[in-house]
Amino acid sequence: MYKAVKNVMDRVLAFLGLIVLSPLLLALVIAIKCDSPGPVLFKQKRVGIYKKHFNILKFRTMRIDTPKDTPTHLLKNPEQYITKAGAFLRRTSLDELPQIINILKGDMAVVGPRPALWNQYDLIAERDKYGANDVLPGLTGWAQINGRDELPIDVKASLDGEYVKKMGFLMDLKCIVGTVKSVLKQDGVVEGGTGELERGSRRKGNDRGESNSKGASAREEE
Repeated sequence: MYKAVKNVMDRVLAFLGLIVLSPLLLALVIAIKCDSPGPVLFKQKRVGIYKKHFNILKFRTMRIDTPKDTPTHLLKNPEQYITKAGAFLRRTSLDELPQIINILKGDMAVVGPRPALWNQYDLIAERDKYGANDVLPGLTGWAQINGRDELPIDVKASLDGEYVKKMGFLMDLKCIVGTVKSVLKQDGVVEGGTGELERGSRRKGNDRGESNSKGASAREEE
């Protein structure tokens, strides 16, 4: 029952958010265009509910000459590719705002497990153990307020499973409030890597990636 109600609530919140945040979105679009040449948005293939793929939307945060499909942790001096506007967007997580459109389309929810990249096979497999691939991925989630970039994959999947098990209005509210606090404090943000990457994981990419024809990054989600 809650899943059905949640779906309606998410779309209503996304619609209202699009209206309320429109001045901010416009300002960010102008900042991105003035800062560097290239598109304002980029699309990236992610894993949605029931492991179906969809294109997530984000604000572009890297230069268009960034090596194609190369994760941030594999770039030499990755900071050189991040634009000035992009650094601010990534630090504040404002680059995620275009996902409001994904919520309106029904690809995502406000709260849920963050959508994995299509080639994050280890994370996808771990989430299968907890049924975390059988709910809509979210703009933010339980794992994001409990470690963010610092979490190894098994822990992240376990937290996603905990969210699925306890999913409800109070749990979603707790995630939203926790996200605001985490963003303000910039908790757990590790440019170019996650707990797994720091331990030498063979993972090909992670959630904060930009992997399209214009460039690629691999900073973990939220």
